[in-house]
Amino acid sequence: MKPRILLTTTSFQETPGEHHAALAATGWEVVTARGPLSEADTLALVGDVDGYICGDDVITRAVLEKATPRLKVLSKYGIGVDKIDVPACTELGIPLLFTPGVNHTTVAEHAFLLLLALEKNLLFHTDSTRSGGWKRQTGHELLEKTIGIVGMGRIGKEVAIRAKAFGMRPIGYDIYWDEKFAAEHGVERVATLDELFAKADYISLHTNLTPETRDLVRAETIAKMKPGVIILNCARGEIVNTADIAAALESGRVRGYGTDVLDEEPPRADHPLTKLPNCVVTPHVGSRTHESVQRQAMAAVTNLIRAMHGEPPLAQVNPTVPVKKVV
Repeated sequence: MKPRILLTTTSFQETPGEHHAALAATGWEVVTARGPLSEADTLALVGDVDGYICGDDVITRAVLEKATPRLKVLSKYGIGVDKIDVPACTELGIPLLFTPGVNHTTVAEHAFLLLLALEKNLLFHTDSTRSGGWKRQTGHELLEKTIGIVGMGRIGKEVAIRAKAFGMRPIGYDIYWDEKFAAEHGVERVATLDELFAKADYISLHTNLTPETRDLVRAETIAKMKPGVIILNCARGEIVNTADIAAALESGRVRGYGTDVLDEEPPRADHPLTKLPNCVVTPHVGSRTHESVQRQAMAAVTNLIRAMHGEPPLAQVNPTVPVKKVV
């Protein structure tokens, strides 16, 4: 019997590239669905699949328990695994693979898209001209502004490089610090998040969602930021408390919020952030370019194929779990 593969990430399916040929060349049966899937949707699809290429589907212990013993490989398209019960994967012996290093350029560019849209009042101006008007608002330069980067991994570093190109002053906070990179690109290390909050004109979030970073931006921490700060979020929606950021935007305490992620995706019709004029929301497309999608997709397919053949994958979240040959 042919191995059966579940594929749910929509950008993989919708973007042309060699990843389609690579997956088809296996001869395996591929079952597709349009993610991101809820727990209920995921539960309905697992149980009779051998491999799974997932995006941001909710993959709980219940899902994994139903998927076993048949599911042998879970290949994450991307790097964020906060929607996946990683300890359950490890306990049940399911290798969880992922694709670091494929989307940092694209996401960093998207952070500047959001920042420029806010500082140049892009949506106000395009809405005006599209409706036959010629209304204008005065914007702001990025030159000589301080950008505080929370999380100096691959994406944070790319943001710092672009900030320097704009003539900005990048400061960064991370537990792990690359001294060589910081010295080469003129990034100042701050000792605490409070120090970053106090100094930054713009704050760009590039950290994982963990119990420690959930609601990192909330009323208490917003009070420590510069009045009129702009916050950018290309990480995870839950890092920012929705009610608190909405209140701060309405009061003007936060001048703008540019985000590619929300706590509810897709958001409900009355979500507090989708209608505010000083909030720019994009539908989790920060890594969705032809170049990035093809890199991510090929890495996800390569991981899947290697693991199904019992070979070492490119990257594994739970490396203590052995990869066993399936085909």
